[in-house]
Amino acid sequence: MGIFDKIKHAIFGEAKAAEPVATSAPKTEPAQAPVSPSAAPSPAPPASPAQSKPTTVDIVPILDAAVKKNGQKLDWRHSIVDLMKAVGMDASLAERKELAAELGYTGDTNDSAKMNMWLHKALMKRLSENGGKVPADLLD
Repeated sequence: MGIFDKIKHAIFGEAKAAEPVATSAPKTEPAQAPVSPSAAPSPAPPASPAQSKPTTVDIVPILDAAVKKNGQKLDWRHSIVDLMKAVGMDASLAERKELAAELGYTGDTNDSAKMNMWLHKALMKRLSENGGKVPADLLD
């Protein structure tokens, strides 16, 4: 599992854990009027996967709760290091360089300030693409 997947699992896994467990209640179909033998029945449209939309995970309350639980003053909204710490990950330069490689960073990984800024934006974008509800100001 890559660094991005670990971050995603840490955030989205927390969301899944916070959701109430859904019971498998049978789906009820709407009652249909009796069809006379002379009337041609109209087939019901098949259930499509689009009807079961993937759940969007709002990352803000999850990461805010992670920061609170961590007990440190962390600014996950602006710092990739703080975000990684908030979800209980190693935020070392080596880990961030590995994440940069995963996300396609082509800049100088020795310029950690520039890389960190790029990483944060790229991570927010990737979380958004994978079902995360990310505030618009973090996607700029």
